Amino acid sequence: MDLSGRVAIVTGSGRGLGLAYATELARAGAAVVINDVDAQVAESAVRTITESGGAAVAEVVPVGTGEAAQALVDRAVAEFGRLDILVNNAGILRDTTLWKMTDEQFDAVVTTHLRGTFTCTRAAAIRLREQDAGGRIICIGSPTGQVGNFGQTNYAAAKAGIVGMVRTWAMELARARITVNAIVPVAATAMTETVPFLKPYVDALAAGEPLPPFARRELGFGSPADAAGVVAFLASDAAARITGQVIGIGGDRLTLWSHPSEVAIELADGTGWPADTIARIWPERFASAQQPVGQQLPEPPQ
Repeated sequence: MDLSGRVAIVTGSGRGLGLAYATELARAGAAVVINDVDAQVAESAVRTITESGGAAVAEVVPVGTGEAAQALVDRAVAEFGRLDILVNNAGILRDTTLWKMTDEQFDAVVTTHLRGTFTCTRAAAIRLREQDAGGRIICIGSPTGQVGNFGQTNYAAAKAGIVGMVRTWAMELARARITVNAIVPVAATAMTETVPFLKPYVDALAAGEPLPPFARRELGFGSPADAAGVVAFLASDAAARITGQVIGIGGDRLTLWSHPSEVAIELADGTGWPADTIARIWPERFASAQQPVGQQLPEPPQ
């Protein structure tokens, strides 16, 4: 993927998946604006890229506000003269069950993930439309946003909302030749090391040990670098006709998620649907089509 001459912003790119995305974009030739709330972490990420021959600068700001989003776009234009690619990756976790979750915990996650994705995309879209040369917007979803997860009300809401916005933006920005897609990555990061069934694999990667095929293929779990190629692909000319899609990636697994669709349909004959009628037909016509919640994970080999 040749991204020479293009300029990218990657939010939350000081470490983990964000750094992997930024590094891969730079390796393909793009100049990158690194973003993090920690100045030392951001500068370390910049050194990682520049010492490998890439071009990068850091913009230290917490995403969420319109002012922060505009600062990122302004930095890209001031340093590199334009903007071509936005990767909305910044995120935090404040996990707890519904009955224990505070307003502050809910708002913090939604502000960073959902509002941050909105404000950054709005600022980028304005600039990209002014340039009139197309562009690429890549947003980061999660399996939690697709199917739910215990203890993650705020995160599930934010990630599901991001995918909804992606589908809308893909329509709104099509005439400007700006594609908008979401990826659903699974990788060893600070976020996944707290997941009990993934922790052994996170520890194995940290120790430099290879992951078993079950982890890489069935769970779709690997290193951040394993999930970075799809970002460079979506940022490239090869993906010019791909928009409004949700792509899963992790380990050795690449997937395309479906959009929500009706899985069972019954029609009344001009009478509408009284509750007792629904109760009568549900067991036969709808029960077998009910959808599971949460990730349906395979059992590890014995």
